Amino acid sequence: MKMTIDVSGETVEYVMAGSGSPAIVLVNGTGGPVDAWFKIFAALAGEHYTFAHNRPGIGASSKPLRAQTADEMVEALRDVLEAAGVPRPYVLVGHSFGGLVVNLFARLYPEEVGAVVLLEATSPDDLRVLPRHESALQRGLKALGERLMPAHPLAETRYVDQTLAELEAAPPFPPIPLYVVTGESHPLRWATPAAQREARARHQKALVKLSPLGKQVMAKASGHFPQFSEPELVRSVISEAAKMAWRDDRAGQA
Repeated sequence: MKMTIDVSGETVEYVMAGSGSPAIVLVNGTGGPVDAWFKIFAALAGEHYTFAHNRPGIGASSKPLRAQTADEMVEALRDVLEAAGVPRPYVLVGHSFGGLVVNLFARLYPEEVGAVVLLEATSPDDLRVLPRHESALQRGLKALGERLMPAHPLAETRYVDQTLAELEAAPPFPPIPLYVVTGESHPLRWATPAAQREARARHQKALVKLSPLGKQVMAKASGHFPQFSEPELVRSVISEAAKMAWRDDRAGQA
């Protein structure tokens, strides 16, 4: 059931269920609502404390009042986790653009994070490199989308350069369990330049190397949304990350 909470004068819509530590924190990509996790949320909550929220402007959450850079989204997420009473350590799961958020969160607050799952996640290198290889069709569709549905002036997609700068200035990624789930099936392969596909494949492998405990999991039947096309695979990866994080947490308390 969706709930709302007031955090620093702003309304945040969220879903939360389950019990135990570590807690699973699901972070959507751009524009993604909490409903995007519907195929795995209940199963995860049957095993773990599980949380997801709508960022500003999504669902019943307030519209953004500040520029949505990665740093702003990390701080807002920490505030709502604390307000909702979500127990640490967190297993952060970031899909698409949400991968940048959890990437920065883990760097800034490593003591709060037990493991990270990057689910078809955006890499900082994607933001720097992929636009160089855009086709005329991709540029045209992007321009059309902006005319038909312009992004909010404070939306995260308008602050990509600042987000990149924040990640570059952050400490190194911590040596914690890290799972990078990469989709292998590309339904729009014909419309995606080969240079773009090859660059993104390199960037996914580079994400694995962020941690000495990094591991890549290929979602063979999935494109950009493995949580829809291969929900059991995604659930099992998140559960494995939670088990590894719990071992690390117990070892730290020994």
